[in-house]
Amino acid sequence: MKSVGLTLEKQKVAANSTCSSSQTDDPVSAFTSLAGLGSQDQTSYGPGASFEVRPPSRAAMARQAPLPAEYRSLLPDEIDTRIAEARRRLGDRLVILGHHYQREEIIRHADLRGDSFKLSQLAAGRPDAEFIVFCGVHFMAESADILSGPDQQVILPNLAAGCSMADMANLDDVAACWDELARVCGSGTIPVTYMNSVADLKAFCGENGGVVCTSSNAPALVEWAMRQGERVLFFPDEHLGRNTAHRLGLGRSIVWDPRKPLGGNTVEELRQSQVVLWKGFCSVHERFTVEQIETARLEHPDITIVVHPECRREVVAAADMDGSTEFIIKVIEEAPAGSQFAVGTEINLVRRLQAEHPDKLIFCLDPIVCPCSTMYRVHPAFLCWALENLVEGRVVNRIAVDDSTRRWARVALDRMLDLGA
Repeated sequence: MKSVGLTLEKQKVAANSTCSSSQTDDPVSAFTSLAGLGSQDQTSYGPGASFEVRPPSRAAMARQAPLPAEYRSLLPDEIDTRIAEARRRLGDRLVILGHHYQREEIIRHADLRGDSFKLSQLAAGRPDAEFIVFCGVHFMAESADILSGPDQQVILPNLAAGCSMADMANLDDVAACWDELARVCGSGTIPVTYMNSVADLKAFCGENGGVVCTSSNAPALVEWAMRQGERVLFFPDEHLGRNTAHRLGLGRSIVWDPRKPLGGNTVEELRQSQVVLWKGFCSVHERFTVEQIETARLEHPDITIVVHPECRREVVAAADMDGSTEFIIKVIEEAPAGSQFAVGTEINLVRRLQAEHPDKLIFCLDPIVCPCSTMYRVHPAFLCWALENLVEGRVVNRIAVDDSTRRWARVALDRMLDLGA
């Protein structure tokens, strides 16, 4: 059965969409200002980000220098050839990690591919690799640095590749929430942070009896946290937290908006809560709707709907299955020929699944398919530039977590692993 080729080039962009068709016309120039290719402007998350998202105040700490003109003028085949040569010259000193949401032009050069935590673990299992080049976003490179050895260096090809959801929760705001909960409710709150968070929030959890979770083990870790205290403070993703609480039968969930007094809640609501959900979200997964599911079922009666748990609660409830990227991949891989899937996750992964399983009908739930705009900033030209600098003995864009943050973040990560989740 022929896969549905829902390509970016053929999709109409709605008038109120943050997506831009220019990404497919010329990905380099489309992201000139956003990715630092020719400008220092880093004030927007670009296509795919929410209009409500404001870049973090610390963004200036991770500014990407403009890409040298030499790399901006290279043709795709020239970039591929130079990347291959740099990889050959670096040999076993190098390992390139490619997140599932990266474009195919990046994935073809990756030694390992997976989700953020899996990649960090795989890199830690390669002590011979002096350089870990993480083709993903900033928090992922931080996690790789936390788990890597003392003689390994982690490089992010483009420092502008952040994560709008991760930046919706910062240490000052979370600490203020924590203090307010302690004042109102006492000391029975356990912090749980999603892997998609900055390193200092992982450290905050480690230092305060909490834990890190992934989209696959969130139920087990939230259940553990509830046994340690009276409530869970879950950040930064409201939707993953809500879907997890629902799965565990925890009905008293409230949302904490850091811009409002008491997070927008009453004292009584805080005291009665079981799960305090941070007001944060993935701008890609929030695009999926129940209406899209209904349309898919109408047009394809035998369709199976599988979505990521970062989607809204009503979307997960309307789907047939939900799970992590690894779960989605496994479900589709193991399905028999002729199976039909509408998938609610990032388009680069969906398109890769289409290409790898031409005997199945696979398409994205969102008809206005939108890539993760910050993942998209890791253009092959940046990868080429970073690798050729390594060949010349220069380490650019190194991601190094300070010792104190690393120590406490490692506590939270090890706690997750020790719990067998």
